[in-house]
Amino acid sequence: MQAQKALPLSSWHIAFPNDTNPHGTMFGGKVMAILDIQAGIVASHYCHKIVVTASTEAVDFRNPVKVGDRLETIARVVYVGKTSLVIKIDAYSENPLSGKRRHCTTAFFNMVALDEDGSPTPIPPLIVETGEEKRDFELAQLIKHNALERKKKVQQAAKDE
Repeated sequence: MQAQKALPLSSWHIAFPNDTNPHGTMFGGKVMAILDIQAGIVASHYCHKIVVTASTEAVDFRNPVKVGDRLETIARVVYVGKTSLVIKIDAYSENPLSGKRRHCTTAFFNMVALDEDGSPTPIPPLIVETGEEKRDFELAQLIKHNALERKKKVQQAAKDE
């Protein structure tokens, strides 16, 4: 399987009143749903496979998205294992009247590629060249490692009950 570059994908959304809480800011769960869809699109575009979300990691809500704001999400594959990918997504709110832009959220999603039978399937390796790509790759490795360790601990705790 030939290694390939990861291309970023940008998408836009609008924070409607029904997407927000009584404070007029977008529900975290709504933001997460948008990010999850974006992660799935980027992952399947990269590997040309059906993908599923294995976990969400390191979600950091920094600034709220206010009703009426435009929300831009920029997603990119930052790590590839044998059958899994880590997608980094940055989200920015933009006031449509002033144009003021704020970084709202960064999240990492662990995705798994599946074959026709629903089993994990190999995917192409990732080409990592720039300094930013190398930093993101190393961070994603750490995130992936921590996610696997957490999964083991949770499974062991469930067995012990």
